[in-house]
Amino acid sequence: MIPIHSVYIHIPFCQQICHYCDFTKFFYNEQLANDYVDALKKEMSTYVPEKEKKVKTIFIGGGTPTALTVPQLEAVLRHIAEIFDLHECEEFTIEANPGDFSKEKVALLRAYGVNRVSLGVQVFDNEMLKTLGRIHTVKDVYDTVSLLQDYGIHNISTDLIYALPNQTVTHFKDSLTKAMNLDLPHLSTYALQIEPKTVFYQRYKKGNLPRPPQEDEVRMYDILKTTAAKNGLNQYEISNFAKRGFESKHNLTYWNNNFYYGFGAGAYGYLPGKRYGNIRPLPAYIKQVNKDGKPVLHVDTIGKKEQIEEEMFLGLRRMEGVSKRQFTHKFGVSMDKLYRPSIDELVQRGWLLEREDQIALSEEGKIVANEVFERFLLDDLVFG
Repeated sequence: MIPIHSVYIHIPFCQQICHYCDFTKFFYNEQLANDYVDALKKEMSTYVPEKEKKVKTIFIGGGTPTALTVPQLEAVLRHIAEIFDLHECEEFTIEANPGDFSKEKVALLRAYGVNRVSLGVQVFDNEMLKTLGRIHTVKDVYDTVSLLQDYGIHNISTDLIYALPNQTVTHFKDSLTKAMNLDLPHLSTYALQIEPKTVFYQRYKKGNLPRPPQEDEVRMYDILKTTAAKNGLNQYEISNFAKRGFESKHNLTYWNNNFYYGFGAGAYGYLPGKRYGNIRPLPAYIKQVNKDGKPVLHVDTIGKKEQIEEEMFLGLRRMEGVSKRQFTHKFGVSMDKLYRPSIDELVQRGWLLEREDQIALSEEGKIVANEVFERFLLDDLVFG
């Protein structure tokens, strides 16, 4: 059996629902959160075989995991420590909102081995934070970073969103500069996406969500790459930058197309031969867990064709690209045999770089990455 060394755990509760977010999330309710924590513990206990207990990365995401009370958070952390062998765990991350931490919560995280925090900063502007539906302030960002560092947690990542409503290039540069001045080892950045079933989507449909022009969004991304490099943050993935040695090991699990468990409402997992998604609504999730411990909504079979496509889509997100030699070793067929015409076309267009053993996105290719990925879809007849 192939060992599973990474674990994602979803905590769906938030004190406030952001206007752009389409993740599985619900307003915090203490009793519902207690029931959810009990169900989550049961799901984890049901899935994990004895010989797969050693893990290298854990990521607790949301929602807002730190919306849980100290006893609820401790119950989750204690169960993780009981279920998994954490002696070889290299990276244990929790997502959080600035302003969510008390000294007691930070001490609790440290006691259970959490060594990385991903902060949802989004933008260094109080008025724009209100527009996004965020409840923290810029001051909360500075206070939270200081508190974490006081307790010895220095592996901190900030999330920024750009191309926000009414955001100018100058405004983005100012926000990015403030992020850089914190001198943290990791930065994740995303252009705003308008997702269905969000407040922003409703405003967008009514024409009430002014977006920056496309050329400004491209310029923001160029400024991002240049500024990050000047501040010692290397771009290692399309949206992620890190000081050397601080790349997110857990997220590299995804981009390296490796297997991982997914626990919690709406969570996704990837096991040999299949990708599964859990039930999203909380009452239905809790009911199913209490019934058989397995709240799976759907399972997608991942055959060789799907594995190869995902290897290309995910691998090309990394700046190092995809190794031809490793590809052949993994799948028993050469990249040239499957993709030579597509590679030649993309190189000619300037979207792809081809080295002796690797293909990777060019600077222009990063901007049109989704168009590049489409060229690596395979005809069903290839593996028919």
